[in-house]
Amino acid sequence: MHIFLYGTSGSGKTTVGELLAKSLGMPFLDLDVEIEQTTGNTIHRYMLEKGETAFREMEASILRKIVDGLEKVIALGGGTLISDKNRGLAQACGKVIFMDAGSQTLIARLAKDPNQRPLLSGDLEKSLSMLLKKRETHYNSFPFRVDAGQLPEKVAWDIQRLIGRYHLRSMGSQYDVLVHEGGLDAIGEMLRIRKFGEKILVVSDANVAPLYAERVIASLRSAGFNTSKEVIQAGEPIKNIKTVLALWRSFLKANLDRKSTIIALGGGVVSDLIGFCAATFMRGCNWAAIPTTLLAMVDAAIGGKTGIDLPEGKNLVGAFYPPKFVLADPDVLLTLPVREIRAGLAEVIKHGIIADPNLFKLCTYGWDTVSSKLPVVVRRAVAVKVKLVEEDPFEQGSRAALNYGHTVGHALEIVSRFGMLHGEAVAVGMVAETKLAERLSISDTGLAIILEEALSGLGLPIEIPRDYRTMSW
Repeated sequence: MHIFLYGTSGSGKTTVGELLAKSLGMPFLDLDVEIEQTTGNTIHRYMLEKGETAFREMEASILRKIVDGLEKVIALGGGTLISDKNRGLAQACGKVIFMDAGSQTLIARLAKDPNQRPLLSGDLEKSLSMLLKKRETHYNSFPFRVDAGQLPEKVAWDIQRLIGRYHLRSMGSQYDVLVHEGGLDAIGEMLRIRKFGEKILVVSDANVAPLYAERVIASLRSAGFNTSKEVIQAGEPIKNIKTVLALWRSFLKANLDRKSTIIALGGGVVSDLIGFCAATFMRGCNWAAIPTTLLAMVDAAIGGKTGIDLPEGKNLVGAFYPPKFVLADPDVLLTLPVREIRAGLAEVIKHGIIADPNLFKLCTYGWDTVSSKLPVVVRRAVAVKVKLVEEDPFEQGSRAALNYGHTVGHALEIVSRFGMLHGEAVAVGMVAETKLAERLSISDTGLAIILEEALSGLGLPIEIPRDYRTMSW
């Protein structure tokens, strides 16, 4: 899927496009540059000699050529998509991001630009004003938009967060993280273009496999992969060494080797387990994650923390071992029980508090609003996790903030014998730890109340259940 950057001259398509392509590990193409190389002439001179109609025909012809092949970041000309055919082509094979910059910003940039703009000749301010007015309806029709008046690095990051696409380079490994509605049926092609090995084993649990395993397998097989599946029981209690031993043996039975890939299709328990098994089988083989719960999408499947539980506590045995690919398809959340979605929102609120005030603000609007915007919620929450993982891959500093609420939360999970979902326990843990932080004067007074209101509005618990307060240890 290509990423098309669109907007008028001066919006920064080339500068941002180059930064974005580098960040995502993708090639970058500038349509205007491709036209100039093909014609051996500048855009300005070509339009003067041939006219705008001939230029638009040439532009359309070259656009058709460059959309073939590998995924790219492509900077388009300011009028490329006025043509219905060009627009249809771009939207069919990628996402179009409109670079929205105010007229004063555009004038300031264009005044310093030595390149001649054929449609902005003469009085720059007057020409630009007329052009923007002429194309106002057209430009306003693009739903994916970013504020292009910011620093280019910020614009490039905003685009990643908007479309839900990231390329991580932590722990000595590189891999893509995609948030993509409908991606489940395209997983085969996604892995094919990333040159995954021929043999793949899909591991899922008894709850998720009947819903999605066959769709994933069908997509993989249609892309030419030799695919089989393994189904395990569902729930935290199976995240132990006994299950690991059984999975290792199933890998041998499936004739997997170090070049094979294991796909974790499920929630956080499945990704923790499969990640750990992949880290240790044959001293390390490839794995990919397709998280199917909100909690796994925004947290567990990203960052390479894998592990299993011991009777003494959660995740006491594990490894830092990142996946080779992560696909979060928000469409699968439609079959997730409401309680599970609410539990996942505890981690979303945690991410908002840590690093995204706008995400936290969205979460304060209550269940009806938040549940109707889950794809947006997933994209923004994933962005927080990605940024912290990249800054501190091995949890030596800032990444430890992601454990907010987990010290109390893990204890609650254990004493409840996992009757409380992870997110529910973390919600209570965040409130308890925030109240403690207030008492120690290391957080603003009143933060706990704001947090309680946000959590309650999403149907999450905010205090330790009475039955667990008097338990003897």
